[in-house]
Amino acid sequence: MALVWMLLLVLAFASAAIDGRMDGLTQGALEGAENAIRLAISLAGILALWMGLLRVADEAGLTRKLAALLRPVLSRLFPEVPKDHAALDSMALNVSANMLGLGNAATPLGLRAMEQLQTLNPNPRVATDAMVLFLAINTSSVQLVPATVIALRAASGSEAPTDVIGPTLLATTLSTLVGIAAAKLLARIWPKGTPTEER
Repeated sequence: MALVWMLLLVLAFASAAIDGRMDGLTQGALEGAENAIRLAISLAGILALWMGLLRVADEAGLTRKLAALLRPVLSRLFPEVPKDHAALDSMALNVSANMLGLGNAATPLGLRAMEQLQTLNPNPRVATDAMVLFLAINTSSVQLVPATVIALRAASGSEAPTDVIGPTLLATTLSTLVGIAAAKLLARIWPKGTPTEER
């Protein structure tokens, strides 16, 4: 990424020098920096509010209640994981934290779930179907409260920043369903135990 950004800067300076618009480039850079600071400051307050509310909900036990509702669904999606295995609890907590927009809380839970799934892996060098499926679900992540997008819309002056909740919920639900379908389909196409390098 550093190389890409450097290339963009060099091209911008070269283009401005050729066209004789160095003053415009300098002015644009200064205005962009000023707008970035304003946006960051306005975002900080909105994000602090949303994250605070979500954290209160988490402390009140909403994440664990949602995880309890998700556990039976995950048991069906991951039949190869024993029903009493700790990985199911970690996966349920990870998915519920992601749904509530608690990304900071979801990350360590996801890592712990992967570590626990690895204990069921007969070949530590190859990801199991359960690990691949969990990664697909974690990456697509159904969003009940897209706090960051709401904050960006509010900071940009949107009159109804929360209008994005419905479309985001629909889009992330569809992406999760597609991810699950793809993972299940690919698990059937390639036999279990086939090394990922051969896939």
